[in-house]
Amino acid sequence: MSKRTFAAFGAAAVAVAGLVTAPTALAADAVTAQYRTSAAGATTDQVEPWFKLVNSGTTTVPLSELRIRYYFKSETPDVGYRFACSWAVRGCGNVTGAFGTLTGGSADRYLEVGFTAGAGSLAPGADTGDLQLRFYRSNWGAINQADDYSFLASSTYSAWSRVTVHRGGTLLFGTPPGGSSTTTTTTTTSTPPNPNGPALFDDFSYTGSGDPRIAQRGWTVRSGGGGPGVPGAVWDPALVTFPTVDGQQSLRLESSNNGSAARQTELYHQRKFFEGTYAARVKFSDAPVYGPDGDHVVQTFFTITPLQSDLDPNYGEMDFEYLPNGGWGEPANILYETTWETYRNEPWLADNVHDEQRRSYAGWHDLVIQVSGGRVKYFVDGAQVADHGDKYYPETPMSINFNLWFISGGLVGAPGDRAYQQHVDWVYFAKDQVLSPAQVSSRVAGYRSAGVAHVDTV
Repeated sequence: MSKRTFAAFGAAAVAVAGLVTAPTALAADAVTAQYRTSAAGATTDQVEPWFKLVNSGTTTVPLSELRIRYYFKSETPDVGYRFACSWAVRGCGNVTGAFGTLTGGSADRYLEVGFTAGAGSLAPGADTGDLQLRFYRSNWGAINQADDYSFLASSTYSAWSRVTVHRGGTLLFGTPPGGSSTTTTTTTTSTPPNPNGPALFDDFSYTGSGDPRIAQRGWTVRSGGGGPGVPGAVWDPALVTFPTVDGQQSLRLESSNNGSAARQTELYHQRKFFEGTYAARVKFSDAPVYGPDGDHVVQTFFTITPLQSDLDPNYGEMDFEYLPNGGWGEPANILYETTWETYRNEPWLADNVHDEQRRSYAGWHDLVIQVSGGRVKYFVDGAQVADHGDKYYPETPMSINFNLWFISGGLVGAPGDRAYQQHVDWVYFAKDQVLSPAQVSSRVAGYRSAGVAHVDTV
């Protein structure tokens, strides 16, 4: 990731051809690009250049007339690249990304960042604020940054001359790597829907948690210890079953406790899902199937990227969490939709955004999450209930998860065993497609009418 500073460098401009025609830059123009990266490793699954443009000149410059170029070497095989804006002060919807090729220099590709008119202008002495950008290979293959012309392993903003800034055909700052520009291929933060694209569908027609098809199809029934949940809780595969519920075979998670010790349940898929549409038909419950009521229990459908370190910038999580008895300061039923940037466990620090609905959601519900174009949109039974984005937009592939667990300190302490259940009729994911809840229902109905119980082409 490299932030680049750009000053007038007329001779180098000759080597960089093919820029979009724009108003001629004024002599008083002086725009510097500051750079840092949030992915400083020599090898990464996505390049993350963050920029700030600073106007050190004496004239106001429309941002729509500026371009930033970040230069790199392509990987083998060259499967193409995708651009995304994670967060921008001027709004990700006002930031564009395109990839071009070079020949004859120390880089053969570049990312060109531009702006729409909605980004506004840059007055003398002002800066754009953060442009938190990233790009990755279309197959999520490894990227070697060590030989990239513009890469600098710096986590602090500074001027960096190996990123260039242009206004029209004029180079305002930075030093290009040389070579000739041959093509520019525009990409945006969203991918056009592909009706025949990769998808996952599973209606959970398994014989039990030990069915070998579960692992063969990429699922894991969680076992052992670890969070979240009450201290010492065990994740028990025996409590993950697949009974017929309301006429359909379904995934059942049953979690239990005796007022202190707890057994919890979780089923999760491989970490390979990113942009597209996520959906599941879930049956929440408000009361235990036996025993005393009142525990702070969490019933979920969510996606997650593992946290590698405190405040890991590549962490991601999108949650539906239903708390039938309240918890986390809430006294009664509440459904949360939460999108995470990152967190730190000790001392606790959460960086997320959420919406909530305070009512009972006992019964079956169609849950949908659309992830595209820098926005994460949540739907319940066809109605949109949340719209998140900016820095909270996910940055890395995630797993799909369902779990049922008890909040630490949330057991009522009454004597006697008790158990809660959550059911899942089906789960569906469409890669790089933004589908409405009605379109999801139509796709699922199509699978079932054709007798298809499982598909995974993601």
